Amino acid sequence: MRRSILTLWSALLFSAHLLWGNDSAASVQLSVAASLTDATKALSADFGKTRPEIDIFFNFGSSGALAKQIEQGAPVDIFISAHPKWMKHLADKNLVDTSSERVFGYNTLVFTGDPKLQPLKLVDTVQLKRIAIGIPESVPAGQYAKQALTASGLWDTLEQGNRLMLTQDVRQALIYADRGEVDGAFVYKTDALLAKNATILFNVPTELHDQITYPIALTMTGKNNGEARALFEYLKTPKADAIIAGFGFESAR
Repeated sequence: MRRSILTLWSALLFSAHLLWGNDSAASVQLSVAASLTDATKALSADFGKTRPEIDIFFNFGSSGALAKQIEQGAPVDIFISAHPKWMKHLADKNLVDTSSERVFGYNTLVFTGDPKLQPLKLVDTVQLKRIAIGIPESVPAGQYAKQALTASGLWDTLEQGNRLMLTQDVRQALIYADRGEVDGAFVYKTDALLAKNATILFNVPTELHDQITYPIALTMTGKNNGEARALFEYLKTPKADAIIAGFGFESAR
């Protein structure tokens, strides 16, 4: 019940931010994959040093959920997805400016959990009791993980054994692992580095899943927003690349 209330409260706050942002003479609305939360806030703070008059509002969540919000009319200016699938989904509906689309950065998939489980390999996950993973249908980290587990012949065993705890986004999976509520979780390396108790137990072999790519684009609304275009151009700079690299992302340059 408490989690449902918090989720509703977060949704209400986001709606309020959208309304406030629309009343502002200079505002930008960003919908960003949850794994980019800290990096995006740092980028916003740096951009604000030279453009303090622009109010920036964030909405962080799973890429699939964010894309569906945009599809349903959420007034978003810039969308950063953790999987090309959801950018294409919006492009097919003419909701993003495809001429602005580019790769923002790359990431790595890892398995993080109790340090006492070391050493551990992907094949050993079938011996664990509980594993957190983002819902594959809407959370890119979960989709990449399912892809790797399927390629390894492990997915059916874990799913049928009822050992998978599905989460709304990758940060939720990390929290469960860090609190010890699960044996481990499939998350991005950039998220795992934020854990206080859990540690990276192994990197998921990259040949088992698609490259983890973060596409970015202006929405059809954003391309007509001068402030959004200014922020979008800033996000192309070497300074922005250096900031995301500091959070463990690989630059697209």
